[in-house]
Amino acid sequence: MTTSLSPLLDPEARHVLDLGREAAAPPFESGTPEEARRAYEQDFPALQGEREPVGSLTERTIAGPCGSLTLRIYRGQGAVGAAAPALLYLHGGGWVIGNLESHDEICRWFANMAACAVVSPDYRLAPEHKFPAAIDDCRAALPFMQNGAGDLGIDAGRIAVAGDSAGGNLATVLCLLARGDKNPPTAQLLFYPNTDASQAADSYRRFAEGYGLTSATMAWFREHYIRDAGDIDDWRVSPLKAASLAGIAPAFVAIAGHDILADEGEAYAKRLVDDGVRVVLRRWPGQIHGFVSMGRHGPAARQAVGAAVAAWRGFDPAFGTLRPTDA
Repeated sequence: MTTSLSPLLDPEARHVLDLGREAAAPPFESGTPEEARRAYEQDFPALQGEREPVGSLTERTIAGPCGSLTLRIYRGQGAVGAAAPALLYLHGGGWVIGNLESHDEICRWFANMAACAVVSPDYRLAPEHKFPAAIDDCRAALPFMQNGAGDLGIDAGRIAVAGDSAGGNLATVLCLLARGDKNPPTAQLLFYPNTDASQAADSYRRFAEGYGLTSATMAWFREHYIRDAGDIDDWRVSPLKAASLAGIAPAFVAIAGHDILADEGEAYAKRLVDDGVRVVLRRWPGQIHGFVSMGRHGPAARQAVGAAVAAWRGFDPAFGTLRPTDA
């Protein structure tokens, strides 16, 4: 058993860390991005639970800013056939790993819990496609939903954006970029978002090693994503550095207590409140980074998505009341 870690860890988080320690896989930063992707694609199914059925699932290819862009489109059970609420989900993975399969479980939960449509883009990854390629792809997916709302059976005025980790970073940036749109996002639903690429927060010291995502791995992700050190202060990489967050969508922010990104998530939530943006901040003190993708090993993952849906419904009175079974 792991005995040197915080006694405040949830048992399910400790179990996942024990599994990782026993596997003794080399850290991502010891190899190439392609090796990291292969390792991640091999490992993530062991963390996720059974994938629940949705009303429908299709894929579509649209014109992206630099070629074709694949989108996976979910329609939840119980979603209305027209003018349904919709969610643009941006997967995590440090801008280097992750794909449509790695976050399929989360998208299914959102689709069913919110009785909505979920669109997830297979955005370009670094280092082959450095900043701002991923943002450009996500920016292309949003107008596809807005302009094609009738065909998709969604309400162009009720599109939220969500993401975890690096996907949370992209979601925050997209909300900032879309402030002037005719139909900007109506909510941002963020799980342990990366908001400050300077990586100087104290949580990088407190949880530098032993809690899943390490400070060394996060630095490796960042260096593959940015073009040069000057990008670190660009608000499109570090949204916490934006001059103002006023006027963007209300936010749900989920924080894992034992996570190197915990402090910057807290700081982003505070900045939103200071700039007059409505925020629902939820903390899972005993959890680790990535826990929403660990549904096989405990209830916290699904509970967090349920909390995000509840917040989304609270931001949008047209949703009605959250079904008790979804909480």
